Amino acid sequence: MASKTPRLSKTRLPATGDRELSLADFKGQALVVYFYPRDNTPGCTQQGQDFRDHHDQFQAAGCEVVGISRDKASTHEKFAAKHEFPFPLLADTDEQLCGEFDVIKEKNMYGKKVMGIERSTFLFDANGKLVREWRKVRVPGHVEEVLEAVQGLS
Repeated sequence: MASKTPRLSKTRLPATGDRELSLADFKGQALVVYFYPRDNTPGCTQQGQDFRDHHDQFQAAGCEVVGISRDKASTHEKFAAKHEFPFPLLADTDEQLCGEFDVIKEKNMYGKKVMGIERSTFLFDANGKLVREWRKVRVPGHVEEVLEAVQGLS
């Protein structure tokens, strides 16, 4: 079965800052959408911090960043506040966007098979066209690679 191409969905989800957002809200500017397994875990924290530390460079390139996981909005609020993330985190508790982006995969946790988010990043141009995707992301160096791709859009 061929997976469909991810798009700037109009699905509205709870987001940090006590708002509801959809990816379609960002049309007209480049957008990085990154899916991560869980708030407050080492890899996910580092990834968020890396996006935070490069946020000014993404903005200078005309690009917004959005993080998405299955955590609740209240968990996202604490996570974002603790690490001073300047970008929104969306709470996809019902796996709506996770399904649209095909990021729920079988994973092996301590010898047990579980379904979870495969760390993935997607880059959309200002017209809402998917221009690049990264699957099975390894955190070290990833944000720099994404930033380079964003800067190559202009």
